[in-house]
Amino acid sequence: MADVQKTKTVTMVGAGPGDPELITVKGVKAIQKADVILYDALASEELLEFAKPSCKRVYVGKRKGKKEFSQEEINQLIVFYAQRYTNVVRLKGGDSYVFGRGHEELEYAMRRGIHVEVIPGLSSALAAPASCGIPLTKRGVNESFWVITGMLSSGEMSKDIALAVQSSATVVILMGMTHLEQIAKLFQQGRSPLEPAAVVHHATTRNQKVVRGTVSTIYQLVQEQQVSSPAVIVIGNVVNESYLLDEFTERYIQTASVTSHQK
Repeated sequence: MADVQKTKTVTMVGAGPGDPELITVKGVKAIQKADVILYDALASEELLEFAKPSCKRVYVGKRKGKKEFSQEEINQLIVFYAQRYTNVVRLKGGDSYVFGRGHEELEYAMRRGIHVEVIPGLSSALAAPASCGIPLTKRGVNESFWVITGMLSSGEMSKDIALAVQSSATVVILMGMTHLEQIAKLFQQGRSPLEPAAVVHHATTRNQKVVRGTVSTIYQLVQEQQVSSPAVIVIGNVVNESYLLDEFTERYIQTASVTSHQK
């Protein structure tokens, strides 16, 4: 590994799940010091308002069917800017290390002599259920939860979902909407057609939408309500514990909307 250029730093910042107020204080401070910010599609653009006027903002977002840059190109851009500026921030939605390819980017930069720091963020895997009143764990209801990617880089569904079906755990699936119908069928067969399920769209933002049902109804409900990515799928008995779901969600969205309009 090349000698680390300690005077030049790349900071991997987890932007949180969507609500700009859910970023960490340390993350905001990094944005305020940045000379360049490379940000993705799931990072709230409101966070860029913390940056100084001279800061260069570079969008490198990736979403299904829409890519500004490949992952290899993003890696190269990080190093390109790090070699020319003192403080570079890589701003990624959620937490950089939860299905965010953060460690791949860190490793690429460090192997080229770039000093890298990491500031964790709040993952939507935790925030999405909480924002609509679903407890990921509750005594007497479940003993664990799994967080799984719904789609591999090949486009195929993760085989770990079939393993999760065999457990009694709450299952949180990120990037799984493409395979929602197949996922629901697996749980119908492996658990019960009445297994509770929810889909949380645009979690923690004023555009948040929640669809709740069972694994036998959730796909149809999602189609009827025209809910798509980005969304988090939650499956397990804890979904039924969100008996205050509608009231809680309405109050959260109102708060997020008021906060946003005050800025």
